[in-house]
Amino acid sequence: MDGALPMRVDATASGNRPGVALIGFQKMGNLGLGYLSAVLRGAGYRVEVIDIEAPPEEIRARVTACRPILVGFSLIFQFYIRRTAKMMAQLRRAGVDAHFTMGGHYPTLSYAETLRAAPALDSVVRFEGESTLLELVRALEDGGDWRSIDGLVWRGAAGEAVANPPRALAHDLDDLPFPDRDFPPMSILGRKIMPILASRGCARTCSFCSIHTFYRTAPGKVVRLRRPAEVVREMRMLHEERGVGVFLFQDDDFPLFGPKWRAWAGELCDAIEAAGLAGKILWKLNCRADAVEAAILERMRKAGLYLVYIGLESGTEEGLITLHKQITVQQNLRAVRILKEIGLRFEFGFMLLDPSSTFASVRGNIAFLREIVGDGSAPATFCKMLPYDGTPIKETLVAAGRLKGDVCAPDYDFLDPRLDAFYETLARVMEVTGWVHGPRALTMQLEWLHSEISVLRRLFPALPGIDAYEASLRRHTAKSNEGLLQVVEAIADLHETGAGAVPNAADLRARCDEILAAVVAERDAFISRHEEVLMRTLRLAA
Repeated sequence: MDGALPMRVDATASGNRPGVALIGFQKMGNLGLGYLSAVLRGAGYRVEVIDIEAPPEEIRARVTACRPILVGFSLIFQFYIRRTAKMMAQLRRAGVDAHFTMGGHYPTLSYAETLRAAPALDSVVRFEGESTLLELVRALEDGGDWRSIDGLVWRGAAGEAVANPPRALAHDLDDLPFPDRDFPPMSILGRKIMPILASRGCARTCSFCSIHTFYRTAPGKVVRLRRPAEVVREMRMLHEERGVGVFLFQDDDFPLFGPKWRAWAGELCDAIEAAGLAGKILWKLNCRADAVEAAILERMRKAGLYLVYIGLESGTEEGLITLHKQITVQQNLRAVRILKEIGLRFEFGFMLLDPSSTFASVRGNIAFLREIVGDGSAPATFCKMLPYDGTPIKETLVAAGRLKGDVCAPDYDFLDPRLDAFYETLARVMEVTGWVHGPRALTMQLEWLHSEISVLRRLFPALPGIDAYEASLRRHTAKSNEGLLQVVEAIADLHETGAGAVPNAADLRARCDEILAAVVAERDAFISRHEEVLMRTLRLAA
């Protein structure tokens, strides 16, 4: 194969071509599967895209009905490897004799371990899979030598992993078809939500992230950008044909850092306005704190930007060094301040604990969180850094003899054993309360309500009382944040000094429920008061 990807063909041409089943995590939309599906369908193959979280009997039925020549598994999270291996075994027992292949960061970077963990697996597609997967399917259809395909890993005669030369990353992303979206859109206040990509790759080298390892291990340019006009053409198509009003850019690092990328972002804004989409759509992006500059973000806000997700990760200099963020606490604080000043919502990633943590750093992180969200501008959130495969920090922990757990639960011991006990208690309390993590967590619910206000302000007429409603939501959020941080402090005090006691999880759960009940009641009352205006606006938009 010469590496060229096919254009989409007429659907009737695919009637006699073999079927392909693609299985992966579909929550919020899996654009990786979407691009693979679009390429295969463009070559005339029948493709069935299946959510890995569907009931096992449904997955078996859909795969069997597809009569696939190949079943591809997308492994977004490495802790799904055993679950996926079990699914493969069930499909084999059900009589599915198709070629099984797998792609994703973990299979790409730990392919030998992947083949050992999944005995039913025939191959691994490494790195970006569009060309490799298409060539594999064609070889299987024609009876060709698929084991010679660049970008594949396969089992040798003795069961060993044989890695073919890696295939180069896609040079021009605009050569790819628009991704298929075989999943129902989420919606917020009647506005449909869809993911989209403007770029691939990340130029940063954070120690806890495998993304830069993934892209730097393959030949080719690490970061590639689509042309702004093509991004907007896809947005306009989704808006006009599917009624999408909110776009979530899933770029690993949205192109904003430095003059060249800021110029690209300006061109994107121009294209959105030229397409007549400004005022009709909203969009969200992910970036680092050092990319936050007021001038370009104000320009983007006018073109529909409403939410910026920032990977802050730590509120201490020591933590930022351990995580190799190559950024300072002051830069993190400056970014948050700018976003607040120009009226852009923000959410953030934050690691309360990492392998270098001390009780002093925990308290420093608590102080940092109070400074940025003590006003209720966003819900407080945090996690523990985990050492995933393909990350530099995992290798550091291995060398130090500190890595423990396994592929589905990688972990490490802290240098201060008291921190291990602190985290165990904190995790237990947080699990019972459901304060931070999980789809029903208070933090997640508050984030959604804050997003609703952005949508109300930007895509609906001015609503009387919205300022008072938002102020009340911020007060509730500030109360939740302070309560959460006090819990962390109390547990830290207990394990550092022996003072105090473990907070009662049932009482904390009741406190969370009380806050959530109050904000939901206020939200429902506000929406009810303006239901006629909201519905009329949606009808006009449709």
